[in-house]
Amino acid sequence: MPDTSTGSTGNTARPSRRAVLAATAGLTAALTVPANARAATPDDHRLRALISRMTLEEKVGQLFVMRVYGHSATAPDQPDVDANLKEIGVRTAAELIARYRVGGIIYFSWAHNTRDPHQIADLSNGIQKASLDQPRGLPVLIATDQEHGAVCRVGKPATLFPGAMAIGAGGSRADARALGRISGAELRAMGINQDYSPDADVNVNPANPVIGVRSFGADPEAVAGLVAAEVKGYQSSRVAATAKHFPGHGDTAVDSHYGFPVITHSRELWETLDAVPFRAAIRAGIDSVMTAHIQFPALDDSGDPATLSHPILTGILRGELGYDGVVITDSLGMEGVRTKYGDDRVPVLALKAGVDQLLNPPSLDVAWHAVLKAVQEGELTEARLDESILRVLRLKARLGLLDRVYVSRSGVDRTVGTRAHLAAADRIAERTTTLLVNEDGLLPLDRRTEPRVLVVGADPASPSGTTGPPTGVLAAALTELGFTATALSTGTAPSAATVDKAVAAAGDADAVVVATYNVTAGSSQRTLVDRLLATGRPIVAVAVRNPYDVAQLTSVKACLATYCWTDVELRAAARVIAGRVSPRGKLPVPVQRADDPARVLYPIGHGLTYGR
Repeated sequence: MPDTSTGSTGNTARPSRRAVLAATAGLTAALTVPANARAATPDDHRLRALISRMTLEEKVGQLFVMRVYGHSATAPDQPDVDANLKEIGVRTAAELIARYRVGGIIYFSWAHNTRDPHQIADLSNGIQKASLDQPRGLPVLIATDQEHGAVCRVGKPATLFPGAMAIGAGGSRADARALGRISGAELRAMGINQDYSPDADVNVNPANPVIGVRSFGADPEAVAGLVAAEVKGYQSSRVAATAKHFPGHGDTAVDSHYGFPVITHSRELWETLDAVPFRAAIRAGIDSVMTAHIQFPALDDSGDPATLSHPILTGILRGELGYDGVVITDSLGMEGVRTKYGDDRVPVLALKAGVDQLLNPPSLDVAWHAVLKAVQEGELTEARLDESILRVLRLKARLGLLDRVYVSRSGVDRTVGTRAHLAAADRIAERTTTLLVNEDGLLPLDRRTEPRVLVVGADPASPSGTTGPPTGVLAAALTELGFTATALSTGTAPSAATVDKAVAAAGDADAVVVATYNVTAGSSQRTLVDRLLATGRPIVAVAVRNPYDVAQLTSVKACLATYCWTDVELRAAARVIAGRVSPRGKLPVPVQRADDPARVLYPIGHGLTYGR
């Protein structure tokens, strides 16, 4: 089965997060938020009446959000039919809904759900029709991970924005809100009504392999402000935003897709660091909160993951933080939630802990029957299911799904990837590019004196729906800006022969731009940069993922950070390199010295400009 998680980015090892914790100490105090329990809505009588007419089996189904292969709800391609039969035991999304009465569907690009906006809208309509055609049929929450940046399921021609850490570098709550509003409008036009975004984790561990640039940064108050702004943006477009991953996944060196992370923060540190953005999201009226498959002993010493923890989800999230919206698990196919219990126990324990939606179990049949059996045998009460179903139905009602669920192709054409939306994404990206080093005024390059530019470096697989590869995008953007730019991909681990080829090509260039990606002490990317520097040509390093690369490249005289390698961020970097715009981004995380991680090389807030 492919990776069914809600986002993995696979960062490589970085300096100790303790240096980051030290660097961010004193930036914030606990954010005191009054309890914000969601009041009963006027629709509650209507919703309770709907619940009273459901069968037990229908109630169980409403709790699940499931993947399904195919571009169509009723007529997917044969390979997708085969995949559905193998993993779910049904042929199509329509059959999935008929058999299990699921309350939600999650879209993935690898499941062939997101080919193009018209197809997505048709799929969404087909799913809604399949559900509404059932006895006592209800609308479906259709969700995806549209975080932007490194994790994005719907690609071009939809508008793609900079990712969270880039937005953190821009520091503009107005930009974060505009991102949510525009992205939400486009998702809603395609029939997607729940987005598993924003990431509310405070990334204080440079070695974090799963969050990293998906976080707005390392300052909890700054992260909180951007989280709240993005939440308001999405929800103003009637798309449910989702703050993740509660109680905070920002300080781990283990990826919960493949292992079981342990967060060693004290309760006091959690209050002043991890909890701050979640409190802000709750104050902003967040529609849903996603759990983390992490062990957090200071909050629950049982050894259970937070997803299955009653003290964390009911005691803290619902009780202390006053949250009464929808709580959804992260993918139940991830190793972090499967380490301690079997797949039949996990969904039952999650519901007992206080979860409302069960996301993407490895086997829906096993999970669905386990919940049904738990109710039949008295481990779970039907009233407990009703509590969660009421929250889910309240969400569907707030989104207007009980009154109007279908979308139109004309609505897609009016909304998705419009010129105004694309221009807004470009403007926002220009405010995020961060100039870390610029010795001797090497930047901006001058197309009159340095017309020939060679672009070399890492070409990681592009995030969903972007053009790529990065070197090609940068070269094309520089060419459009008046340079004669050529691209030479050297990869994330260039061989000696590849380095020689790049050095030879640099001989015909007036300047070289080198894209770096997760540079480590032993990386041959360092060798490439050093050899290029030895040519005497002006060398501009562009860290296309983690800004920490600059600590490994101390000899370069110019270095930019883009925080992701999507087209919109790379084009903005090209405009900065060419001097069309001045860099405005500021580091949202500290960068430690490579030779002494206890010392900060560049603090939060560092960022140069051209002074004009």
